[in-house]
Amino acid sequence: MLVQTQKLTTHHVRTSKLGKTHDYSRTKTLVVLQCDQCYQIFNRELGNMDHKRVQEGYVHVCSKCNPKQFAQLQGVKQRRIWSMSADSDFNISKG
Repeated sequence: MLVQTQKLTTHHVRTSKLGKTHDYSRTKTLVVLQCDQCYQIFNRELGNMDHKRVQEGYVHVCSKCNPKQFAQLQGVKQRRIWSMSADSDFNISKG
């Protein structure tokens, strides 16, 4: 789950061939996410992610959790919903 985005600016100094120093800065956009399995907060660089996956419709798993096991559990939940009869009283939005 997306929590927020942050900008991180780093400042550097480089020396040219002629010995003159130049200051420059680089800006990274960090995305603060909450793991959908263990609910821990973690950071990712936006440049390392597909921009479409930042939206709320996607799930995010931290590096401490097993993403393949999490994906299998999500498939099991969906199969249980799909196999229900249409006249069941179960609310699928709370699923």
